[in-house]
Formats: sequence, C-alpha cells, structure tokens
Amino acid sequence: MERELTYCIIGAGNGGIAMAGYLAMVGYKVNLYNRTLARISPLMRERVIYLEGEEKGYGVLNKITNNIEEAIEDVDIIMVTVPAMGHYNIARSMAPYLRDNQIVILSPGRTGGALEVYEILLRERENNKIIVAEAQTFIYACRSTAFNQAHIFKSKKEVTLAAIPATETNYVLKLVNKVYPQFIPAKDVLETSINNYGAIFHPAPTLLNSGHIERCAPFEYYIEGITPSIGNFLEKLDKERMELGRMLQIKTLSAIEWLEETYAAKGKTIFEAVQNNPAYRGLQAPQGLDIRYIYEDVPYGLVPMESMANVLGIRTPAITSIIDIAQLMTNRNFREEGRTADRLGLEGLSVAEMHMLARRGTIVRKELEEVV
Repeated sequence: MERELTYCIIGAGNGGIAMAGYLAMVGYKVNLYNRTLARISPLMRERVIYLEGEEKGYGVLNKITNNIEEAIEDVDIIMVTVPAMGHYNIARSMAPYLRDNQIVILSPGRTGGALEVYEILLRERENNKIIVAEAQTFIYACRSTAFNQAHIFKSKKEVTLAAIPATETNYVLKLVNKVYPQFIPAKDVLETSINNYGAIFHPAPTLLNSGHIERCAPFEYYIEGITPSIGNFLEKLDKERMELGRMLQIKTLSAIEWLEETYAAKGKTIFEAVQNNPAYRGLQAPQGLDIRYIYEDVPYGLVPMESMANVLGIRTPAITSIIDIAQLMTNRNFREEGRTADRLGLEGLSVAEMHMLARRGTIVRKELEEVV
C-alpha cells in the first residue's frame, strides 16, 4: 500500500471520537461508523471534530454513517474502538462486506478479542483473508467532551500489538506506525490479551468506590479512587495475572512497571505510581455504575483470565472475588455472558497449542508431534 492509507473508526465513544479527529487532523481520509444514528447525527452535519489537551486542532472526516457497508468500503484499516461486548456483533455485521487483505484492529481487544473476532470471520466468510489484530490498550487517555470534541489527556508511550496470523504483525505495524509510532510488536495475541491492564485498574476500583460513584459524588477516579488499601488489592490481582502469563510462557510487565513504561510514572507500589502519574490527573470518576468498567472489563477481561487460569490449574482468589462481587451487585452472570476458554477455542489445549492457535488461527497437530 504505497498510496495514502484510509481508515474507518468503528464507534463514536470517547476513544473513537479522539482517534477519528486525530487521524483526520494529521491528513488521513477517515470514515466514522456508529450503530446508533442519534449519537452521530449532529456530527453528520459538519463532519468536524475538535481536539484539545495534548493534541490541539481539528479534523474533517470523510464520511459519518450508521451503515457498516458504507463505512468500511474501500478502507485499508478498520479501527474497532467499541467496548469488547460489541466485538461479536461488529464482527458479524462486517463479515459480508469485508474485502480480502483489509486489516481489522481491535483497539483494544481486552482479553481474547482477536481470537473471538478471527473465529467469527472464519465462520461467516467462505475464504477469510482478513488480518485481525489487537492492541493491548487504547493509545490515549481521553474523554469526549461534546459530540464533536475530545480532550486527549495523554498519549501512551508504548502499546503492544499483535495480529492473527502473527506473521502479519510487522506488516500491520509498518502501516500504523506512520501515524502511531507507539505501537510495538507482541509475541502473539495471547501476550496482548494477558497484558490487559484495564482488567486490573477498572473493575476493582469501581466496585470498591461504588457508594461514591452511585451517588454521583465527584472525585478523580485514579488519583483519589485508588487509595493505599485499594492499591494493595490491585497488586494481588496483578500478581495472579502475572502468574497466568508465566504459565503461558509470555512476556508480562507488572502493573507498576507498565505505569512507568507507559506514562513514566514511578513508584514502589501501585498507589505511589498512580499518584505520580500526571496523565491520570483530571480524569473524573463515572457518574453511576452502568459503565464499561464493570460490563466490559469483568466479562471480557477478568472472566477469560479466570477461565484460562482454571484450564492451567491456577487459583485466582482475587480475580474470582471481583467477578463474584460484580455479579452479586448487578444481578448478572458474567461468566455466562463473557469470554471463556471454551468460547475462545482454548479449552483442552496445551500451552503450545494455544500459541499455535494465536499465531496461525489454526492448530496443526502433526507439526506439534514432530516438535515433541
């Protein structure tokens, strides 16, 4: 692709508005899709998104639509910024209209997103020649401040990315690094999935501050919401995630190391590192509990981690406790709703087979036998 790349952003939420505005501002042709027309109808009249904060300026979009076929037609890269609970339906709705060699990037994939979407496209398309990739987290700390405006508090210094098949990861990076040099390669999508820090920093602080949040009491979500004791609990969650990564033989960073590498925020504990992170200052707590910090990060972050740990014989008391509390408070069965090892095609697989699935999208058992 020597010509200028074209993008489609799926989802007009906080991240979608910021990413669409930035890509258009720096000169790319950008389409924006959102399922509900009401959210984008005011924007359709002007097609301009204004940015403030770390990035200042405005971008004029090429097309804004709630028609998925129109949105993805002839674009090179499709950035999916909707919450993980929407990945299944977005994949199914895109499948009939995708053309060979288009790139779908889940931004982010949370835990198991690329595996889920790749499997759907295999099932829905006769000859699937689509590259599915996922980012470990979203590139910005940002908020949409109006229907046509976003505040970018801080861009992350590094974000890992992997594709299925993994042989295409460097190709995807070569394209997206033109605008986002922060993306760096991961071993495969198991690495990006297990290094899902949203699952550590979102559900537990939300549930443990639920009284304030439900009363809509204003406070800074990270700086004030993560106290020393809550930070101590987050470290226990993170230790279980790290153990899962060790068993899967993938590179993991602790949450403390990730805060330093991503934001240059240093500290001996999670609490200290959060307090020293200027990117978190000004980020207000949500107004109410009907938010993705529970309905996305529990079923699509913690549930698959717990399920994969069970397959490998690892106990996860901290992760399990947060899932249980979330289910009791919401009257929802997130283990039934969310991604499990079985739904991701990982149930009953060895670690080597899991990596082969993540790297190729399929398992060739004959090759595994030859290696053994």
